[in-house]
Amino acid sequence: MNNHHSEASHLAKKGSQRLKAVLVIIAVIMVAEVIGGILSNSLALLGDAGHMLVDALALGMSLFAIKIARRPATATKTYGYYRVEIMAALANGITLVLVAAYIFYEAYQRFLNPPTVQTTLMLVVATIGLIANLIGILLLRGVSHGSLNIKAAFWHILGDTISSVGVIVAGIIISITGWGVVDPIIAVFIGGIILWGAARLVRESVDILLEAVPKHIQMDRVIEIIRDIPGVEDVHDIHIWTITSGIHALSAHLLIEDQTVSRTVEIVETVNKNLDKHFNITHTTLQLECDNCPSGFICNMHRPGE
Repeated sequence: MNNHHSEASHLAKKGSQRLKAVLVIIAVIMVAEVIGGILSNSLALLGDAGHMLVDALALGMSLFAIKIARRPATATKTYGYYRVEIMAALANGITLVLVAAYIFYEAYQRFLNPPTVQTTLMLVVATIGLIANLIGILLLRGVSHGSLNIKAAFWHILGDTISSVGVIVAGIIISITGWGVVDPIIAVFIGGIILWGAARLVRESVDILLEAVPKHIQMDRVIEIIRDIPGVEDVHDIHIWTITSGIHALSAHLLIEDQTVSRTVEIVETVNKNLDKHFNITHTTLQLECDNCPSGFICNMHRPGE
């Protein structure tokens, strides 16, 4: 197994352990916010509690996806279960969109009938929630870059943190001015933040499922680097996609000079080395073609990236 796969596996294991810790924290705070939101009559606080409920479900889904993704490849699932992670991230993103829509709906109802909010209880519970969310961010920040699934969980926690700040701000303003309408205004702001993060998450997940070229890779640059390798005359039918977070693949046809088989192996090794170095592409399938070779002659060179 190469270094990239080993690193991805290590991050997944580390991320799984931290997700479990964050899940416990979120579950406890969620219960506190539900009780506090009902007693204080705060939509912002109940909205934050609803967001945390979704977070708890999302974190559970993320843990399940990480566990399933570790299963080895089979004869019918030759890539293994890597895409389970991406499907879980997409489901999380869609769930966040629904949460934002619900918050907007409830906020509209409260704009029509501004509530009477008990700000002291609202502030106490929101402050506890903020502290818990900050702990969650610290736990997930270092492991969220290597996995879209863990990034999804990170976005959930970040949204919760912003929600808690919004609830605290709303509580302070209401306690000073008595303007109950501030509660749904802050709720709308919270919903907007959630929706923004959800849109990014859904877009990234869909791009991977559609096998789009990863954002950090420029197709023209890849072709240029391959063409610059001695012995390669042209590149065509090139495809680049993401199997799962941190694992990128490429397939291409290389038109090469007429030469010995041993030399073609050197070309393929050089191509793979450059793709790994510059673009973190570790799974390649290269089809070699030659103008002077007998009609129909094709040599396939494959590196599974394992």
